[in-house]
Amino acid sequence: MTEPVFKRPELEDKEIITSYFEKSPSRSCERTFVNVYLWSRHYKVKYAVIEDALVFRSDDNGLAFSYPAGDAENIKKAVDFLTEYCKEKECPLVFYNVTPEMFGQLEGWYPGRFTVEYDRDSADYVYETEKLAALAGKKLHGKRNHINKFKNLYPDWTYESLSDDNVEDCFQMALKWRNQNGCEDDPEKNAEMCVTLNSLRLYKELELTGGVLKIEGKIVAFTVGEPLCDDTFVVHIEKAFPDVEGAYPMINQQFVQHECMDYKYVNREEDTGAEGLRKAKLSYRPAFLEEKGIVKETE
Repeated sequence: MTEPVFKRPELEDKEIITSYFEKSPSRSCERTFVNVYLWSRHYKVKYAVIEDALVFRSDDNGLAFSYPAGDAENIKKAVDFLTEYCKEKECPLVFYNVTPEMFGQLEGWYPGRFTVEYDRDSADYVYETEKLAALAGKKLHGKRNHINKFKNLYPDWTYESLSDDNVEDCFQMALKWRNQNGCEDDPEKNAEMCVTLNSLRLYKELELTGGVLKIEGKIVAFTVGEPLCDDTFVVHIEKAFPDVEGAYPMINQQFVQHECMDYKYVNREEDTGAEGLRKAKLSYRPAFLEEKGIVKETE
């Protein structure tokens, strides 16, 4: 068996990686070049094309692979290849970030051969765009109150799309946010801040869309995202100064209204098990959670 050559995703790999994701679209936030490129610096994930399907490899907690991306027949061939590969290595075949749709495909080909265990902490929150934009109804009454309070407190607020004119100020705001939130003492927070700064630095190369909220001409919040599939836009990053009351709900709503209305859904990614984040994401009433789990061969 030929040993596949896995390499770290680089900017020049954008086209090839994106082309495989487009062949098997998913609403999972990991299925974009931006996500794998920015986070591969932290999680040491590498990719290879196996049997004309895209496969990522992680050695973080033992050997594991992403579910292959590509045309269905090539996904199946890649699964067969990885089965043999793991037999030779005498290790179990493990897939991570597997959605119910992906597992259904696997189960259709190999009934009963694999089991899946979904991880609630890694489930993406997916919302109806119209609802995030309007915040109508009794259940979102609190969000409307926060936004109205923000508008009353800061009547000179403005919203802008991310551009060359404001990206450097976003960068400086992010650095200030990092200092205020103790990122240096928290490896996960620090990694997220590296991703945030790199996404701003490379927003053009990565073809990202951003939104910026200002008070008296100074940035108090910004957000960055991109189209995920035909009907879903994904928000990768959202930062606001916590002492500016209502800044988070305000940038959330303004960004959706200005940048996301061509999409039926907005994916706001997972909560990683953080209690405060889970509460905040649930309070926006998601349409559904995009589940992801670990798949192993049945023993």
